[in-house]
Amino acid sequence: MLTSEYDFLKKFLKTRSGLVLSDEKQYLVESRLMPVARRHDLKGLSELIQTLNKPGSTSLQNDVVEAMTTNESFFFRDKTPFENFRNVMLPHLLEARKSRRSARIWCAAASTGQEPYSLSMYLKEDKAKVGGFRFEIIGTDISSEVLEKARTGIYSQFEVQRGLPIQMLLKYFSQQGELWQVAPEIRAMVQWRKLNLLENFSHLGEFDIVFCRNVLIYFDQQTKIDVLNRIYRQLPEDGFLVLGAAETVVGLTDGFEPYPNLRGVYRKKKTATAPAGGTSFSRPATSTSTSTTKPTKPTTPTRPTRQILASGSRF
Repeated sequence: MLTSEYDFLKKFLKTRSGLVLSDEKQYLVESRLMPVARRHDLKGLSELIQTLNKPGSTSLQNDVVEAMTTNESFFFRDKTPFENFRNVMLPHLLEARKSRRSARIWCAAASTGQEPYSLSMYLKEDKAKVGGFRFEIIGTDISSEVLEKARTGIYSQFEVQRGLPIQMLLKYFSQQGELWQVAPEIRAMVQWRKLNLLENFSHLGEFDIVFCRNVLIYFDQQTKIDVLNRIYRQLPEDGFLVLGAAETVVGLTDGFEPYPNLRGVYRKKKTATAPAGGTSFSRPATSTSTSTTKPTKPTTPTRPTRQILASGSRF
């Protein structure tokens, strides 16, 4: 591949997906894009690059972006974020949202779905605590291919062995030959949408928790700042932002601060000024029900709550 061709692909991928490729990644580009070229009956990468610029090449452009996107994921990945969700974030929401009895969770760059399904299984496990609450979980990704896999909830033996406790495998999956499928009641708890984080996502509305793990590491500095500032405007004052273990908001935005004693979890600074271009969100009213379990008291002050979309899973 010529240097000029590789430079074109780097620019194309950064513009379309935010992915920043270093010069030493050329081998990776070639190995991932050659199958795409063959699938589109192109002779090689040079012809693929030429075709990307032609009208009507939308399908090829999408396939190139999807081929270069890292889709690594597994159940209860890194464990700590899910323990923080179960032990701190969830009890806080049960108390702070008890008037409306609903909450929304966004898993950005959800890949093949293990993260949203892991959260769903914990909610099922804690059914006695969350009875009467409605949880809406949205999983988004730039790749149509991985979203389709997420929707079906079918995983290989290797995939279910990565981080998934055997008790949950037997409880929430059914075996289909050498494959395992997530139970219908768990799949029904998650909504899937195709979304590019570089584009406007204000239409998704406000979320109480945003998981945006292991995706910012692929972006340049300015793109990270932009995405974080826009996520800031999707969160209420007591909302949670969860990043990957190798990610941080330090040096990127003054809007967030680390949540005390929770690695990888951030909250809005109490004295922060909202980034420019903030958006207000409203939520249509939803029905309420009575809980028989007294939620754990939150560790941070609560704020006035808003109503939520009527979709989601009720326990």
